[in-house]
Amino acid sequence: MLPQPLVVITGGEGELASSLASEFEKAGYLVHRPGRKDLDVRCPESVERFFDPIETIDVLINNAGITDNLILQRLGPEDWDKVMDTNLKGAHLCSRAAALKMMRRRSGHIINVGSYSALHPSIGQTAYAASKAGLIGLTKSYAREFGGRNVRVNCVLPGFLETRMTADLNDEVRSAALERHVLKRFNTAEEAAAFIYFLTTASHISGQTFQLDSRA
Repeated sequence: MLPQPLVVITGGEGELASSLASEFEKAGYLVHRPGRKDLDVRCPESVERFFDPIETIDVLINNAGITDNLILQRLGPEDWDKVMDTNLKGAHLCSRAAALKMMRRRSGHIINVGSYSALHPSIGQTAYAASKAGLIGLTKSYAREFGGRNVRVNCVLPGFLETRMTADLNDEVRSAALERHVLKRFNTAEEAAAFIYFLTTASHISGQTFQLDSRA
C-alpha cells in the first residue's frame, strides 16, 4: 500500500487555504495548513521547527501573504520589509526546507501563489507588486535548479477571488474591478483550488505562471 501523500499549505487560515485543503483531502492527501502561530514564514527558526519533523512532503503551496498597500509618501522601510519578508522571503524559506526533502526523494511539487498585481499593479501596491513579481522570478529560477531532481515549481495567480475580503469592497471599486474581466465575473476560491490540484497531477509542467481569471 502506498503511503498517504502530504501537502503543506502555508497561510492556512484564509479562504483559499480552506478550499485547497478540501480539494486535496478529497484526493486522499494528508493536509497540513499552519497559520502564523504554527508557522511564521518570515522567521528561519520557525520554518525550521515546522518542517524538520516532517519526513516527506509531496506538495508545498506557498500561500502565506499580506498586502499592506501604501503610497510612496507613507511606505516606510518597515512596511516594505514586512511585505517582502512575508511574501517573498517566506516563500523562499519554505521552498528551501521542502525542496531539500523533495530532491532526496526525486519527487515533489512547489506551487507559489502569486498575484495579477505582479504584472499589472494598482497605485499603492509597490511593495506588494514587487514581492509578487519576485515570486515569479523565484519560481522560474528554482524550477531550473530543482528540475534535474524531478522537483517541479510553478506559480499561480488566482485572480480577483470571491471571498470575504472582496465582499467588503464598496460597489464602485468592485464594479471597476469586474469591468476589467472580459467574462464579467470573478474567480472563486473553489475554482482556484481545483486548478491548483489539477496542476499537481500534470507531471510535465514546471517553471510556468498561470493567470486564473479573464483580465486580458
